[in-house]
Amino acid sequence: MGTCALVGAVDFNAEHFKAMDAAGAFDFVIAVDAGFASLEAIGREADMAIGDFDSLGYVPRCRRVSRHPVKKDKSDMELAMEKAVFWDNQELFVYGALAKRLDHTIANLQLFARYSERGIYVTGVGDDFAVRCVTGPDVFELPEGLDAGVVSVFSANDTARGVIERGLEYSLDDEPLSNRTSLGLSNELTGKPAAVSVEEGTLYVFYPLATGEAATVPSPAIV
Repeated sequence: MGTCALVGAVDFNAEHFKAMDAAGAFDFVIAVDAGFASLEAIGREADMAIGDFDSLGYVPRCRRVSRHPVKKDKSDMELAMEKAVFWDNQELFVYGALAKRLDHTIANLQLFARYSERGIYVTGVGDDFAVRCVTGPDVFELPEGLDAGVVSVFSANDTARGVIERGLEYSLDDEPLSNRTSLGLSNELTGKPAAVSVEEGTLYVFYPLATGEAATVPSPAIV
């Protein structure tokens, strides 16, 4: 089982990627369409480039290239995630997927939930935050070194059950969480170890990235 980084076409947190890459976190790196240019700009060769390349504007030279038509039923990111999982990667870090167009962001979040429900650990990385999908029964321990900041937790399903939040300013204790409420928005870190767990359903856990520190890999599931 490996760990794959996927780099999409929009805002790319290069510093987080480089810190993770330098720590040897990634077994495989996929450039998704114009994500190829983002990787090229930091001197990192992708192991594969995939997409229709309409955003990039040309077909890149890469170790492996998977070219698809512009008119298709799946996004470039969906095709890339399929390929990453096909190659037996259990952990995915997705860059360049959470900014610019809201419709693309929502589509990517839906993909994160889908693969989380297939047993894949998926973390989307933004400019100053990350989002981890957690599918029950599971618990996600937030990375060490986060002493302050906002944590938001939302259900990806009609109702997630048995939601517990600990180490945060406001607690949930074995409660249901609907996807038709703002409950779960803007909780606060307190400097204590924090974790979010769910018994049934899938959660989106949004949390801040550590400032001025090397990126840390979120802990895998502890059931």
